[in-house]
Amino acid sequence: MEFATFADRAATIEAESADLEIVAHVRDLLAEAGDDLPIVARFVQGRVFPAWDSTTLDIGPNTCYEAIARAAGTNVDADDVEERLADRGEIGAVAASYDFGGQQGLGAFMSGGGSGAGGAVDNNDDQDDRNNGGNGSNSGNDSNSSNDSNSSNGTGDLTVREINDTLTDLAAAEGSGSQDRKVDLLFGLFNRCSSDEARYLARLVLSEMRIGVGEGTVRDAIAEAFEVPQEPVERALQVSNDYGQVAETAREDGVDGLDEIDLEIGRPVQAMLAQAGTVTDALEEWDEAAVEWKYDGARIQLHYDPAGPGGPDGDSNGETHVFSRNMEAVTDALPEVVEFADEHLDGPAILDGEVVAIDDDGNPLPFQEVLKRFRRKHDVAKARENVSVRPVFFDCLHADGDDLLEEPLVERHNQLESVLAMGPQQEPEEIDGFSLLWVTDNPDEIEAVDADALEAGHEGIMLKNPDSAYSPGRRGKNWQKRKPDVETLDCVVTGAEWGEGRRATFLGTFELSVRDGDDLETVGKVATGITDEKLEELTELLEPHIVAEDGTAVELEPAVVFEVGYEEIQTSPTYSSGYALRFPRFLGVRYDKDTAGAETLERLETLFES
Repeated sequence: MEFATFADRAATIEAESADLEIVAHVRDLLAEAGDDLPIVARFVQGRVFPAWDSTTLDIGPNTCYEAIARAAGTNVDADDVEERLADRGEIGAVAASYDFGGQQGLGAFMSGGGSGAGGAVDNNDDQDDRNNGGNGSNSGNDSNSSNDSNSSNGTGDLTVREINDTLTDLAAAEGSGSQDRKVDLLFGLFNRCSSDEARYLARLVLSEMRIGVGEGTVRDAIAEAFEVPQEPVERALQVSNDYGQVAETAREDGVDGLDEIDLEIGRPVQAMLAQAGTVTDALEEWDEAAVEWKYDGARIQLHYDPAGPGGPDGDSNGETHVFSRNMEAVTDALPEVVEFADEHLDGPAILDGEVVAIDDDGNPLPFQEVLKRFRRKHDVAKARENVSVRPVFFDCLHADGDDLLEEPLVERHNQLESVLAMGPQQEPEEIDGFSLLWVTDNPDEIEAVDADALEAGHEGIMLKNPDSAYSPGRRGKNWQKRKPDVETLDCVVTGAEWGEGRRATFLGTFELSVRDGDDLETVGKVATGITDEKLEELTELLEPHIVAEDGTAVELEPAVVFEVGYEEIQTSPTYSSGYALRFPRFLGVRYDKDTAGAETLERLETLFES
C-alpha cells in the first residue's frame, strides 16, 4: 500500500466524529491493505511494533524536529520547527506546513542523503559538515517552506512497507553515531513526503497518531472486514497482543485460525487490573471472596520454558523472560527472578506476580526501592547488593502447554501451587515466591487477613472473585484492591514550577493531570512529601521533557506518572477536569507505568460520586 493512500484514509478517519463510521473507515482500510495488512493494523493505532514488543524508536522530539528541518530546506532549523509547534499545537500540522522534497544533490548529501529508502548515508565522520551545511542556521527564516500549503515537492512514492522497514532499521540503531543515523533516516523519509504523508509520518514517529482509533476500534474493524465474530477476535488479541497477526489470521484462516492463536512463552500479555472496592461490596457481589495479601511491589510476568534456548545444554536451565506491567523486558535487571524460575519450575509456565524489595532480614521495603532495580541497565550486580528483591506470584496463566486464562481463579491458583511445587503452607512467614489465597464469606476472617498483611509491612489485601477468568488488560469488578489510610491516584505530570532560594535549581511544584480520551485534564498540583534529594532526582527525570517555559512556570511533555495520595476529591473551577485533589501528597514515580496507564477522568468522577 502506498503511504499516500494510508495518509488519505487517516485524514478521513480523523475528520469523522461518529464511532460507527470510524470503525467502517478502518474496516475498509484493512480490507484494501493487501500484503501490508499487519503493518497497516499497527500504523492506524500509531504503533510501529506489536503491542507486546518492547522495541521502541527511541526518538525524542528534538530528533524529529531536526529531521523535519533538514528536509524543509537550508534556511530552516530545529528551532524554527519548535516555533511552529508552539503556534500550531501538534507536530503533524507542523510537518504538513513545509514543502519537502527539495533537498536533492549536494543539499541532500549535506543533510545525510545518499542511499537506501531514506536516501541516508551513515557517515559519522562527515556529521559536523552535514550539521553545518545541511540545515543551515538562519533561525526564523522559512523561505523554503509553505504557509500551511497542501502542496509538496515530495515524490509521493513511499509505501507503508518502506516506512515500516526504515523505522525498524532506525530502532535498531545504537552505539556511537546512532542519533545521527536516526536523523539521517528520518530526513530521507520526510524528504520524500507530501504534506499529508508528512503529517502522519511525524505523528507515527512520535507516537501521537491521534485520529480517534483505539484498540476496540481495530478489533471491531477486523471482525467486520473479514466477516468473523468479534468474540474470537477479542480472545486472539488478548493472548497475542498483536493486531497485525490477528488481522492477517482473520483474513486468511477465519475463526479456526483465530482459535489456534494461543499464549506463547516470551510473548507477554497485558496484565489483568484491579479497581478499588470494599469487603461489603465484594461479598454482596460474589457471596464469597478470594483474599490475598497486596504487596507494595512492581508487577512482573514470568515466562519460562526449560526446553527453550539456553537449556538444558546452555548457560541456564531454559528460556526465561521477565516483563514489566507495561510488557517491557526487565529480565537482565532482575536476576533473582531468573534464579527463582531455574530453582522452582520444571515445565513451561507463564506466571503473574510482583517483585518486592526486601531488607537484610527479608522485610518489605517501599515501592520506590524496587524501582531502582527496574531502571537498572548496567552494573546490575552492584544494584543487587544495594537493593535485594524477591518475586511473589499470585496467578498462573499457562502451565505445561495448557492456557489457563478461562479457568476460574481458584483453579489457576491450584495450578500455581502445583507448578511451583510449594506444597501446603499454613503460616504467612513461610511464603517464598508464592501468595497464599483465602476463600471465605466471613468479613471477620477477611479483616484478620488484612491485619496480618499490614503487620507484615504490606499494603493490605486484594479481593477477587473466586470464579473469575483472567482478562488481560481489563480493569473490572472481579479484582478489587483494598488499601488502608490514604487513597492514591496515578497522575500524569504536565507542568512544574522552578523553586526558590536553595531550591531554585530544582523543579518543585508539579502539575497533575488525568486522561480524558486523548486529552489530559488538570486536577491539581503537588509539592509536599518531597525531600531535596528527591527534588534533584525528579528534576533530572523531568528536565528532558520540558517543552516551554514562562518565568518560573514550565510546560512538560506528558511522559512521567506520579503516584499521589490525597484526602478527598472536590469540585473546582480552577482545574480543567472540574475537580481538585484535596491535600495531595507525592508518594513516588510510577516508572512501571506509561501515561496510557494513568488514571482517567471517568474514574475520578466515579471516586468523587462515591
